[in-house]
Amino acid sequence: MKSITSVYKIGQGPSSSHTVSPYHAAQVFGARYPDADRYQVTLYGSLAFTGEGHGTSKAISAGLPGAEAVFDRDTTDLPHPNTMLFKAFKNGNEIASVRMFSIGGGSIRIENEASAEDKEVYPQKNFSEILTLCNQENISLLQLIYILEGPELREYLRTVWRAMQDAVERGIREDGVLPGGLGVIRKAKSLYDKRCYNESSDVTMNRLIASYAYAVSEENAMGNVVVTAPTCGSCGVIPSLMYYMQHDRGFPENEILDALAVAGLFGNVIRTNASISGAECGCQAEIGSACSMGAAAVATLFGLSVDQIEYAAEIAMEHNLGLTCDPIGGLVQIPCIERNAVAAMRALSSVNLSRFLYETRKVSFDEVVTTMYRTGLDMNEKYRETSHGGLAQIYRER
Repeated sequence: MKSITSVYKIGQGPSSSHTVSPYHAAQVFGARYPDADRYQVTLYGSLAFTGEGHGTSKAISAGLPGAEAVFDRDTTDLPHPNTMLFKAFKNGNEIASVRMFSIGGGSIRIENEASAEDKEVYPQKNFSEILTLCNQENISLLQLIYILEGPELREYLRTVWRAMQDAVERGIREDGVLPGGLGVIRKAKSLYDKRCYNESSDVTMNRLIASYAYAVSEENAMGNVVVTAPTCGSCGVIPSLMYYMQHDRGFPENEILDALAVAGLFGNVIRTNASISGAECGCQAEIGSACSMGAAAVATLFGLSVDQIEYAAEIAMEHNLGLTCDPIGGLVQIPCIERNAVAAMRALSSVNLSRFLYETRKVSFDEVVTTMYRTGLDMNEKYRETSHGGLAQIYRER
């Protein structure tokens, strides 16, 4: 498996697949052919169907000024649902053509080329192998991570955590209407400020976590800087949980960083054996993965055993199976923002169940990840980030 740094990327929203990756791909192509006098980028699949709502053409223009974006909604025989064809021209002649794929979480793959992200860091290919090694060597998940990743991982995670906190703190201060034409009002500040006079501690916890999740997701919808965790569409889940745990429950930063490391390991397993791309496997691959990672992070903070951590992550993923990706208007707003808050609270519930029931479990984390991937491949294309079905279609018909 690759480094968990590939799971957490700092970039501009609203979509890791539709803005972060295309921006990076455009930069790469422009650097290769700086002498071209014209660039053209053809977008296919999910990028073509929801790219306008996600701001893909703006991201490409930012990464490669002057590039012309073309949306091809007819071609169906694609090697990946998020395919981009970059062309460079000089004096009217085509001088280069490169196909790239946005593979989820802000990562790109260039056709027929190896990537720096392809470097193998973990010899293990799934969680079962990780668990076996930890048991054999009598080491924890954290010890394994830092042995294989090196001490520099902690500073990378510190940078990631700082960006996550910044997104929360910006988001809970802002109000107004999100761009895109749906007239969605920002709700994070209102949620954060609205305390009932007889509010119980549980209600306070849920309200704060929800407000933090809304804050980051609304920042993402604005196209501001967030962290893929593991995607932009699911970027509010982990920051909301970790922000609450540090700022409202008093967990120290170093423990938060360790929790992020373990969460990243679970995200890495999902990324390796299934997908974190909504275009490939629906929202179960985005919100489901974030919920699973969030559960693993909280379970780590609470000092649960490796079996309990795995079970928490498994529960969280299992109960997001089949979740469709059908954003209204191709915008990362409805149902995406609210879905981040719900997933954060579901992650907490998963940890509470795992604490008491882990000895009765029947399904492994690897099994539920495989199930998610097969479910995503079987899912009708209109429920995989094309805005052709589900809630997006019903809203459009209304």
